[in-house]
Amino acid sequence: MQTIALIAHDGKKDDMMRFTSTHRALLAQFHLVATGTTGERVMQATLLPVERMLSGPYGGDAQIAARVAEGGVVGVIFLVDPLYAHPHEPDIQGLLRICNVYNVPVATNEASAQLMLKGLAENASTERRK
Repeated sequence: MQTIALIAHDGKKDDMMRFTSTHRALLAQFHLVATGTTGERVMQATLLPVERMLSGPYGGDAQIAARVAEGGVVGVIFLVDPLYAHPHEPDIQGLLRICNVYNVPVATNEASAQLMLKGLAENASTERRK
């Protein structure tokens, strides 16, 4: 089963809950990994299993970046709050850099997340039929 990573800044956690609830059926096709609080809230909102990493400021972004580098993540949904500075900005930039190095799609808002999720689900479905 392919893995999708879920991350949301504090100001975007409610948006992530709405997004994951709306797209629960598609997300159920994937192994989900998320930073701490985001993962807990996604599990509560969707009842889907989520492997939780550390909270973003405590290294969760870096843990997910390592999974991407190891080839264990096919896509990252990272709902970014562009209106506030974040103390762990170097970790965030590191994750985005790793995704670019390894050509892993990153969605930073709900519109791009929806397109990416639908594309990954369609690709996974095609692969299963082969």
